Amino acid sequence: MRPSVQTLEVWGDLACFTRPEMKVERFSYPVITPSAARAVFEAIYWKPQFRWQVTQIELLEPPRYIALRRNEVKGKVPAPRTIEQWRTGKQEPQPLWADGDDEATGRTQRQTMALKDVRCRLHAEIRPWPDHVAELPALEAQFRRRAARGQCIYQPYLGCREFPAFFRLLNGEPTQPPTPLDLDLGLMLYDVFDLSRPGGSADPPSISLFQATVRGGILTVPDYADPAVLKAVKEER
Repeated sequence: MRPSVQTLEVWGDLACFTRPEMKVERFSYPVITPSAARAVFEAIYWKPQFRWQVTQIELLEPPRYIALRRNEVKGKVPAPRTIEQWRTGKQEPQPLWADGDDEATGRTQRQTMALKDVRCRLHAEIRPWPDHVAELPALEAQFRRRAARGQCIYQPYLGCREFPAFFRLLNGEPTQPPTPLDLDLGLMLYDVFDLSRPGGSADPPSISLFQATVRGGILTVPDYADPAVLKAVKEER
């Protein structure tokens, strides 16, 4: 049973798909990454019975950059175990102070080179896990029903949660052609989780990369199992 390609047109005022080699001063890829595209589909519909495989990304507008300077809090949210103790009253909650006195707290200004006026067309397939292949037609029908109504589990976003994404389901109607653009992006982030098995997103991060090439405004995304996707080597214990 072959999955059907599901297509969304996605747009937003701002986006930032941070290049991993520029962590502090964020600099966006000119194209949405496969992991960010997957997150848009998951925001609309996801179940443990399957995973999303992004197959193609089309640029409907050429990349335009905008420089943003933002105040950010230096401190980090504590481990889930600590948050659970706060929730159950076993520990007193400790706020993240925006005006702390030491180097680990307080606010700092950071530069972001973000994208503006983003519009793209995303293609993806539902890939059921082996025990749920027979459920594929029902899963696809549920996604199309939710996407057509504009329903989502949470607001999709374009790289950062403060950059909301808007979407509409495409059902084969005439659409805007991709922008005629050729780009060689080098190594691009593919995903930050192991997508080869169920529960991968609950595991520690597992970075994967691939050679990204845009031709005629279209970025073809290889399957996660494809040798073109470079994955971290797991250490045997």
